[in-house]
Amino acid sequence: MTTPSTGSIESRIAEQLGVRERQVRAAVELLDGGATVPFIARYRKEATEMLDDAQLRTLEERLRYLRELEERRTAVLESVAEQGKLTDELRAAIEAAETKARLEDIYLPFKPKRRTKAQIAKEAGLEPLADSLLGDPSAEPLSAAAAFADPERGVADAQAALDGARAILAERFSEDADLIGTLRERMWGRGRLAAKVREGQEEAGAKFSDYFDFAEPFTELPSHRVLAMLRGEKEGVLDLNLEPEEPQADPSAPSSYEVEVASRFGIADRGRPGDKWLLDTARWAWRTRIMVHLGIDVRNRLRTAAEDEAVRVFAANLRDLLLAAPAGTRATLGLDPGFRTGVKVAVVDATGKVVATDTIYPHVPRNQWDGSLEKLAALARAHQVELVAIGNGTASRETDKLAGDLIAAHPELKLTKVMVSEAGASVYSASEFASQELPELDVSLRGAVSIARRLQDPLAELVKIDPKSIGVGQYQHDLSEVKLSRSLDAVVEDCVNGVGVDVNTASAPLLARVSGIGSGLAENIVAHRDSNGPFTSRKALKDVSRLGPKAYEQCAGFLRIRGGDDPLDASAVHPEAYPVVRRMAKAAGGVDVLIGSAATLRSLNAQEFVDEKFGLPTVTDILRELEKPGRDPRPAFRTATFREGVEKLSDLEAGMVLEGVVTNVAAFGAFVDVGVHQDGLVHVSAMSRNFVKDPREVVKPGDIVKVKVMEVDAARKRISLTLRLDDEPGAAGGGRERRGGGEGRSGGGRPGQQGQGGGGRQGERRGGARAPQQRQGRGGGRDQSAPPPANDAMADALRRAGLLDPKRR
Repeated sequence: MTTPSTGSIESRIAEQLGVRERQVRAAVELLDGGATVPFIARYRKEATEMLDDAQLRTLEERLRYLRELEERRTAVLESVAEQGKLTDELRAAIEAAETKARLEDIYLPFKPKRRTKAQIAKEAGLEPLADSLLGDPSAEPLSAAAAFADPERGVADAQAALDGARAILAERFSEDADLIGTLRERMWGRGRLAAKVREGQEEAGAKFSDYFDFAEPFTELPSHRVLAMLRGEKEGVLDLNLEPEEPQADPSAPSSYEVEVASRFGIADRGRPGDKWLLDTARWAWRTRIMVHLGIDVRNRLRTAAEDEAVRVFAANLRDLLLAAPAGTRATLGLDPGFRTGVKVAVVDATGKVVATDTIYPHVPRNQWDGSLEKLAALARAHQVELVAIGNGTASRETDKLAGDLIAAHPELKLTKVMVSEAGASVYSASEFASQELPELDVSLRGAVSIARRLQDPLAELVKIDPKSIGVGQYQHDLSEVKLSRSLDAVVEDCVNGVGVDVNTASAPLLARVSGIGSGLAENIVAHRDSNGPFTSRKALKDVSRLGPKAYEQCAGFLRIRGGDDPLDASAVHPEAYPVVRRMAKAAGGVDVLIGSAATLRSLNAQEFVDEKFGLPTVTDILRELEKPGRDPRPAFRTATFREGVEKLSDLEAGMVLEGVVTNVAAFGAFVDVGVHQDGLVHVSAMSRNFVKDPREVVKPGDIVKVKVMEVDAARKRISLTLRLDDEPGAAGGGRERRGGGEGRSGGGRPGQQGQGGGGRQGERRGGARAPQQRQGRGGGRDQSAPPPANDAMADALRRAGLLDPKRR
């Protein structure tokens, strides 16, 4: 038994990626050998001929899919062979199947299943009747069936025999692989998804009101809309119907699908006695079997496509959060806001070490405002604090005002206050790692520590939390757990390795994300560091228990040792390439002369240092890295400046131009914090004069932007913003979105069209979270009437923008 070779898999991937087969073959060999994508992308450019990390991730995913396809193909061939039905023609069809769907279509007639009506009819000897009626429509069906009546075999009369023949033909029609493939694509291209509200659910399901009478072609449905409708169905609010094509003017006329089924088997109305019965059989096969089967396929296809897009958005938002600009090694005071339980305070030094904690009660019911200011000033003075990080949860606005008063009262302290996302902080605080890292602190105080550290280095702190708990995805709880986790883990791995890790200060969770290092090795590295002191060289990593040659090869280039024995250990140059650097140093007059000297490095001819192991791409990377060794690829830290006098919703006026921070990006637009404790929405139609397919083409979480206020709806707490600063409030255009069964109004485009209904088109969207990066000023916080559901910060953003029912959990 033969199946397509690995070589054919590689050629298919090469064709799909638009690269050479030898590039794919090299990458596959490296992946199979245990190399990670970051390692291959960075240190094996010659082998793969410069495949980048995005191409390698796609390659890895396609390789997984095609190998699963081959495994399934082998199983199908074995199953059919065991049944004694594997002909040369069937084997060729199975081996030629290029997708899982096509393979399953071919296998369907041979797939073991419970006894069907068709099988029972065959056992009763009715297959010859079915064959004769299909082959000779000139015979009168009922008369022909009379000869097959046999009560002893369960065929009571001629009509029963005819019914059995119809069941056999219907099954045959519905298991024709070529027909099913054709009809599936026709249904996808012509069909639409329709939704109706269930009787009596109008009030309870108001957030899905845009879908109460809705229909849209499958090919035009965006992912967030599909997921919203599926959730509406799951919650018992909506009834969904997959319509194969536009409703016909004459419902009694056969559909194009019924005509296709009939045509496939030579059935037509030529006035013969059996024609009508056969046409009815084709129609019955379509309506009772094929349409049901294809409906399931199309629904799965819609869900899969929607999930893929939602996962892509989630991954992109997560990448932006992880690669947010770090404030760096600056002493920071973290404030975890609260009313009755007080504001938790933690001071961390420049290295992130906790040096002081406290709890203050400036808000109701205790109202110890002045005393709280004195405590904070004393802590800031004692520990040379430069930054104040304020969590954006309950009481954040009030705590932000406290920080503002602190800055105003003590200008000599030169403090800067920044609003920071709390998303996932409670998950970290109660985690086993937090209890190991901060055993002496109460759970509530750990949150303040995390908030402070997030400002210093978002990446180093956020890797301690399950990416799904950061809550930057659309409908993340409706997505495939495996698909989401795989994608997010890849993003974290790429980000951590792209930035690099200081092996002497990194936590175990951060080290665990380094290429070649899992959680076990990470713990061993930390234990070795604790027992023997800081690592002084990369070579010393080889002394770590269970860190063998393969793991060392994978991780060494991504680990940094600052102030160690070899200055190259603080760079991204891999130890295996140190001989190349030594040759460069010899030509330049020494390593010290070489490192950091742009003029010296640019005077060297890269081609002169190419050898049989290291090609021009690697040598060029080395020269670039030596110019700025260990450079951080993340952007420089900066904060937004909110406008003075604009502190609450009522301070906003149409036409104002404000600076703000993008807190979230979803498929329909971006949320922006302008400092009034209520995020505004820039609809995708208000982002540019040109068509914008993906809002991320224009902005990403953490971006500091200038926006114009188009409309303020204080009653519903909605702010419509635009990035097009020449837009005039009250002017026509933008924002209106017409689809199928209704009109969704979205904030930010056309004035006055500010997110209707909290769920259907827009209100029921979920997506990103408030970025942990910089936000200076008064705003931030969260609508006190709208606590977010756990692990779902897009719902929080929607509430802050007034687009989701505050009571929704």
